[in-house]
Amino acid sequence: MTEDNLSSNHPPLPPTTEEDRFSWLRLLRSRRVGVATFHRLMAEHGTAQKALDVLPEVARTAGVKGYEICPAGVIDAELKAAKAANARLLCLGSAEYPRALAEISDAPPLLWAIGDTSLLQKPMIAMVGARNASSLGTRMARALAQDLGAQEFVVVSGLARGVDAAAHLATIQSGTVAVMAGGVDVIYPAENTQLAIDICQQGLRLSEQPMGLTPQARHFPRRNRIISGLAQAVVVVEAAAKSGSLITARDALDQGREVLAVPGHPFDARASGCNMLIRDGAQLVRNAEDVIAALPVVARPRPVQPDLLSDLPAPKPEKRSLQDTAALHSQILSRLGPSPVAEDQLIRDLSVPAGQVGPALVDLELDGKINRQSGGLLSLTIQSA
Repeated sequence: MTEDNLSSNHPPLPPTTEEDRFSWLRLLRSRRVGVATFHRLMAEHGTAQKALDVLPEVARTAGVKGYEICPAGVIDAELKAAKAANARLLCLGSAEYPRALAEISDAPPLLWAIGDTSLLQKPMIAMVGARNASSLGTRMARALAQDLGAQEFVVVSGLARGVDAAAHLATIQSGTVAVMAGGVDVIYPAENTQLAIDICQQGLRLSEQPMGLTPQARHFPRRNRIISGLAQAVVVVEAAAKSGSLITARDALDQGREVLAVPGHPFDARASGCNMLIRDGAQLVRNAEDVIAALPVVARPRPVQPDLLSDLPAPKPEKRSLQDTAALHSQILSRLGPSPVAEDQLIRDLSVPAGQVGPALVDLELDGKINRQSGGLLSLTIQSA
């Protein structure tokens, strides 16, 4: 018995009792039962319990020896953990389940949700990009997300560092959905703990994975199909030629979603994926108006007035050790690219006092790692081949 691409054209009727929900969870958590197999078993047997009854025989027929379905105690523990985390179970076919996601061929049968599930009934735009985003990249992500939120779009992303975090932070108040690769109660990366808490209180966290599951590399590509499946369009802000963001873009195309990309400097590897998408037909994005214009006319709200500058409060100055200084140098270099960035904007993006950033910039300039141009602009030094 192996996972395949077969699924029913019609989603199964959602469970109506606690016993039914228990059976759905138990079937989905059983060994060798993924999304496609779940859908096929439900289509063939009608209910999760009937599918569970025949599953050992199906496994034996497929050559799997000693097969056992998921123990009831495992599901009891997951339900207990969900209750402790205030997580709700959304079942495919129910009124709360997001309609757009239900239409994809490999829709998750079950989703754990923490937060405001009413956001799932609103129009959504997905925003993805590089974890090591440049200053321009995070600035663009923040501006786009903020403006889309002002036009009553919910912004969906993956709670990663970089572009994801910038998009979520900009839309905490207007509405944001974080799709997680591990359990909905497992925050990853740890640096986004406070952001995840804020989303839990004012936005929504979603996951198809069991409660308490620590995410592994193989979980992220599966997570990406949910990000694109929830949204009307996917905007890629920064992405390398081989990155998870391009997987999300590919999922979006397979699902019939619009794919848009922010162009970048040809010398910046973080922009190569976006530039490739545009070359291959993705719509070019300059501002939120471009995103809205790419949507069907009925889905376009009122015009957007982009505000690309968004001041972030800087923390209070603090003493920095040599190790802290080296870390600050690394942060500055990761924020800069071939395209010039204003020094004051870089300081705001770093959330570090200007009195600490200034000397660090001088050090990097003397080392030949950055260039200072007229008008207070900074860029990385391009090393000749």
